[in-house]
Amino acid sequence: MIRRDGKPIFMGSSKAFSLTMQRKKAAKLVWTQAWRRLHKKGQSETATKKRARRTNKVQRAVVGASLDEIKKKASQKSDFRAAQRQAALKEVKARKQANKTKSGAKGSKSSKPKSSTFQKVPKHMGGSGKRAGTQR
Repeated sequence: MIRRDGKPIFMGSSKAFSLTMQRKKAAKLVWTQAWRRLHKKGQSETATKKRARRTNKVQRAVVGASLDEIKKKASQKSDFRAAQRQAALKEVKARKQANKTKSGAKGSKSSKPKSSTFQKVPKHMGGSGKRAGTQR
């Protein structure tokens, strides 16, 4: 038999030749080497299974924090960090309160809101002249 690329193939038996002419796939025939290779038959004696290497976790520094800073924070107790957070919140609240008292002293004369006669009308209610809400 001659292949499409012009290379002659010699079949081992008339059975193999017949199945090739019927365009049967060798990988689907249980007795062929192709099927055995595909279904991993007879390989246990020849090669042992390769061991998979475990990937190692590596800690790296982040922008704004060095590696020792990150390790130090990780080793801290959670209640210590909670206490730090509470202190920071108290400081922020105190700062806001101080700003409020400062601004309250300055602008005490115009503390009540101005009442305006103009009321804003939503767009879907119209108010655009003759068309009265229709958009064509």
